[in-house]
Amino acid sequence: MSPQPESPTPATAVRPGEDTTERPRSRLRRVTVVAVALLLMVVVRTLLVQSFYIPSGSMQPTLEPGDRILVSKLGGSSSVHRGDVVVFDGTTTFGRPDGGSAPTGLIARTLGGVASALSVGGNESDYVKRVVGMPGDRVVCCDQTGHLSINGRSVTEPYLHAGDDPSDLTFDVRVPAGRIWLMGDHRSDSADSRAHLGDPGGGMVRLEDVIGTAKVVYWPLSRVGSVAGSAELAAAPASSAPSGQARR
Repeated sequence: MSPQPESPTPATAVRPGEDTTERPRSRLRRVTVVAVALLLMVVVRTLLVQSFYIPSGSMQPTLEPGDRILVSKLGGSSSVHRGDVVVFDGTTTFGRPDGGSAPTGLIARTLGGVASALSVGGNESDYVKRVVGMPGDRVVCCDQTGHLSINGRSVTEPYLHAGDDPSDLTFDVRVPAGRIWLMGDHRSDSADSRAHLGDPGGGMVRLEDVIGTAKVVYWPLSRVGSVAGSAELAAAPASSAPSGQARR
C-alpha cells in the first residue's frame, strides 16, 4: 500500500497587530491571583483565625453538634482567661480519640498542617472545652452548697446543660504552672480534665497546646452568634498560693 499524502494542518490565523503573548500572560495572571489568595488564606487561618466543626454534644447548650465556629488565635496562650471556651490540641494530655498516634513523617505532618490551616481536614486530637482553672487555681467540686468552688468561692454556672450537676465526680485539684483545668458544659456527656485525673499530668492541659478562643458560631445560619465566656468564672478570686500538683 502506498502511503497516503498527509492532510495539511490548518494554521491558526493571526490578525495583524495581535500580541500572541497576551494569552499566556493572562493565564499567568489568573494563576498568580489564585496562588496569592490561597497564600493569604493560609496566613490568616494559621496566624489569626481558624474554623472548626463541633462533632459532639459535650459543650451543649453553648455549642451544638454540627456547629461551625471561628477561633481567634490572637495573643496565643497569653490571651486565655478563666471562663473562655477554647480549642486545644489534646494529643499530649487527652490523647487521640482513635487511640492512634500523631503522624510523624515530614510529608504527613506538612499535609496535615496545611489541611488544618485550610479547614478542609479535621485534627482528631483537637478538643473544645471551657477553661475552669488557671495556673495556681484550686478547683473543688463540690462544695457544701453543691457548686463548683474556685479558690474558696462558690461559683454558679448558668451555662450548664439542663439537669446536669456541676460534676458527678468529686475532685480537689491545684492547677500547676503553665497548665489549665478544662470542663465541658454538658458535664454528664463530657470527657474532660476530670476523666484524666489518673493520667500523667492529672488532666491538666498545657497552655501552649491551646489553639485559640472560640468567638463566633457562623453555621448553621439559625445558630449564628457569639460564643460567650463566663462572667461567673472570670469573677472568681485569683489564687494567692503557688501552683502545685493536681490531687484527687
